[in-house]
Amino acid sequence: MKRVEQLRARLKKENLDGILLLKDSNIRYVSGFTGSDSYVIMAPQENIFITDSRYTEQAAAECPGFEIVRWRAPAPGLPETIQAVCSRLGIQKLGFEKDRVTYELYEKLSKGLNGIQLIPVSGLVEGIRYVKDVHEVACIRKAAAMADEAFTEILGFIRPGVSEKAVERELQYAIKKQGADDIGFPIIVASGKRSSLPHATPTDKQIESGDFVTLDFGAMYRGYRSDMTRTIIVGQATDKQENIYGIVKAAQEAAEAAIKAGVSGKTPDDCARGYITEAGYGAHFGHGLGHGVGLDIHEEPFMSPSCERILEAGNVITVEPGIYLPDWGGVRIEDTVLVTAEGIEILTKASKELIIVS
Repeated sequence: MKRVEQLRARLKKENLDGILLLKDSNIRYVSGFTGSDSYVIMAPQENIFITDSRYTEQAAAECPGFEIVRWRAPAPGLPETIQAVCSRLGIQKLGFEKDRVTYELYEKLSKGLNGIQLIPVSGLVEGIRYVKDVHEVACIRKAAAMADEAFTEILGFIRPGVSEKAVERELQYAIKKQGADDIGFPIIVASGKRSSLPHATPTDKQIESGDFVTLDFGAMYRGYRSDMTRTIIVGQATDKQENIYGIVKAAQEAAEAAIKAGVSGKTPDDCARGYITEAGYGAHFGHGLGHGVGLDIHEEPFMSPSCERILEAGNVITVEPGIYLPDWGGVRIEDTVLVTAEGIEILTKASKELIIVS
């Protein structure tokens, strides 16, 4: 229950009597619940899990230390349920996750709660999630190993005439065969000129000899995700392809060498961006260097030119520089890494040498 106690300490610091959690990943983090469409109220002495008949049995099994409160027909509605819980626990100042509450829900709660002040808050749970504990790192490491194995397998499937969608389907299967709960996020497969699209959706386009093929994918294990990108060549590489690939690879190496606890997220971004800019392609690296990974595929810290957040030992982040040339193609190389006091541990082990398949 260490996470619960950490959250309670944050409630006290914010002068809140309790907090209403709505974000699935935050609810899972503090309670262990693996379902959805539920709510948690944390108070100084009580942990309340609010759900409906679909999940009451599951919540009772997965959430030790939480009182399970049922809502929906024939039980009261959500405002009435929250009102009853708050009245019983003496909650007058109730924080809520402002980035998860729609205006419609806010109106319902504002009108339905009497004597309770709704206070918008941000990042209370995410602040605890910022540094991963031993269990979390172990899960991410396992997810990364599953993705590595799937990458090795998919290399034997990629060839001229195979569509991006076919590769995406086969890669999903390869990941799940490793024992993953699911894929970590929607898989990106982009070939040829389409590899200049950083977040391309797989299409019916068939892979051709001479294409770059960018694969951005990950696995999910016990709720935790990995994230990696590898760009390969089908057929034979041109001098320009080899040059662009070499620049991105060197930029990633420069960034990874700069990462350690105590530096800002801006520092490694500057290293990668500076290298790519010096090579003449700075205008073609438009996104941030990386982001945190955990229960969500994108979470703090977000490394970018404007990131002043200080990296800490236990952060798990991606390092993913890229060069994207419209109407030609692009290269991205991405690792999931664990920040340590001295540097990093790279969790995604697949080779980053230029791989050529025929």
